[in-house]
Amino acid sequence: MMTFTELLKKRRAIRDFQEKDVSPDVIKEILKESCLAPSASNGQPCQFIVINNREMMKKLSDESKKNLLQDFAENKGSLNPNYVDMLKNESFNVYYNAPCLIYVIGSKSVRSLDVDSSLAVSYIMFGATERGLGTCWIHLGSHIRDQKLKAELGIPDDCRIVAPIIIGYPKEIPAASERHAPQILKIVG
Repeated sequence: MMTFTELLKKRRAIRDFQEKDVSPDVIKEILKESCLAPSASNGQPCQFIVINNREMMKKLSDESKKNLLQDFAENKGSLNPNYVDMLKNESFNVYYNAPCLIYVIGSKSVRSLDVDSSLAVSYIMFGATERGLGTCWIHLGSHIRDQKLKAELGIPDDCRIVAPIIIGYPKEIPAASERHAPQILKIVG
């Protein structure tokens, strides 16, 4: 078992995976652990949808790409222009052909949903890392609007996707990128 410091140092954003499925039981264990994350007033608003079907993930990727490009056509500030050519490429899958996708969703009415979800996602990422799995938060994959697709996934109308997390066995673990020292503006004593 890794120490907490080792876990922090080994977690990486992974976008290249082995052709190996992740056991649903392992995903359930990781999600159970993610429910230990703190949340505002202990509201625990996060819900999860697990997709282990690459065909469905391709459909979802295409839907998200279509919506992102439409938003960009209407408002150039809605998307980093560096992504446009990539999103126009039919073979590009925003989920990087990962074997598993977890949508972290929650009620649109929960004001702390983004923060609560971020905390749960960090637990998912650390739980995956501890098991030799890799993850990446794919915000480009959260733009699902097609009502049939949402219904097929079981996303209630009053909920939104906060965090699409891909998960799988990494082909390799990239080296750590440079991290800056903390910028402590002041210590008030």
